Amino acid sequence: MDVIQQPATHFDVIVIGVGSMGASACYFLAKRGYSVLGLEQFDIPHEQGSHAGQSRIIRKAYFEDPNYVPLLNRAYENWEALEKETGTKLYFQTGLVYFGKPGNTLIKGVKQSASLYNVPLEKWDAGTPAGKFPQFKIPPGFETLFEPGAGFITPEKSVLLYAGQAIKNGAEIHVKEKVLNWKKEGSKIAVTTEKNTYRSNKLIITAGAWAGKIIPPIADQIKVTRQLVAWIKPRQWNNYSLHNFPCWMIADEEKPGAYYGFPALPVETFGEPAGLKLAYHYPGEITDPDKVNRQADPKEIRDLEYILAKYLPGAFESVLAIKTCLYANTRDENFVIDRLPGYEEQVTIACGFSGHGFKFASVAGEILADLAIKGKTEMPIGFLQVQRFV
Repeated sequence: MDVIQQPATHFDVIVIGVGSMGASACYFLAKRGYSVLGLEQFDIPHEQGSHAGQSRIIRKAYFEDPNYVPLLNRAYENWEALEKETGTKLYFQTGLVYFGKPGNTLIKGVKQSASLYNVPLEKWDAGTPAGKFPQFKIPPGFETLFEPGAGFITPEKSVLLYAGQAIKNGAEIHVKEKVLNWKKEGSKIAVTTEKNTYRSNKLIITAGAWAGKIIPPIADQIKVTRQLVAWIKPRQWNNYSLHNFPCWMIADEEKPGAYYGFPALPVETFGEPAGLKLAYHYPGEITDPDKVNRQADPKEIRDLEYILAKYLPGAFESVLAIKTCLYANTRDENFVIDRLPGYEEQVTIACGFSGHGFKFASVAGEILADLAIKGKTEMPIGFLQVQRFV
């Protein structure tokens, strides 16, 4: 008589949300030998949240806050370890050029982090950019900095690899299975989805733009905004191709935040979309993650054309592709990586990545595994605790 094996419904750890941070957390937990269930409401990867879009900048001269630099050092190490483990190239060192007025937050922050942590950083005089990257036209009075060790990570491939390696190490990952609720049930955590109820000793929530919906105690601390990302056809493609053009960030005098972009990547290696990618790093319009307007507003296109005409004159020929992604923003634009107040012994959360989190996925997963299993981590994340909002 054949014995029918029932699917497992109890795990050491359940991870809600298998995107950037969740896939990494599943990997680090499974590699340590814990039974893990990852629950993802969409597919892996997907374009509904924050991790799609072919490329994500990674850099160490972190203008947002120098406290991130030790985490970035570890992130670089973990990305390299994943590359070696899988034989897959994920990090591409293009260098990153920063442009802005000397008193701008971007420029001051880059120099501060580089100085505190000895991050290699070059200061170029007014004539240098034209010599190294004549594609740029920089206004008088701007300062130009170059971080040679910066570049980009391929996000979809990274998420797939972390999820795949997690499964190879024994994790169970369910896609297209939406979580309806979770609750403490005796000494366990019960997680109910559209298909089943599962129980675990520990719970990690990495729900991205859906964090406010799945973690009610912090719902008022997270604002979800809709962001536009564009790929344009350059007039002289080779001038902006990989190996001929860097990643870049520009603090414009007229607009808050920063514009940023990448080299045009070959689709045979990186997939679609083709073109020169650029976007605006500043919170857009507030939205419900389940009801996102995915259509580009003409004003958003004009804003990107404005920045191209001003700083990359002659580059723009036409728009090739437009995508929308979501930012989950905290008030101070810093992440939340912590144990959930009221559930400290069992529930760990990572959310509010405010549009600059993906590069940390490789270290965030390790930290989340530490917090869930040990209740602590050796990584310096005190500035990311949720208590700062209480």
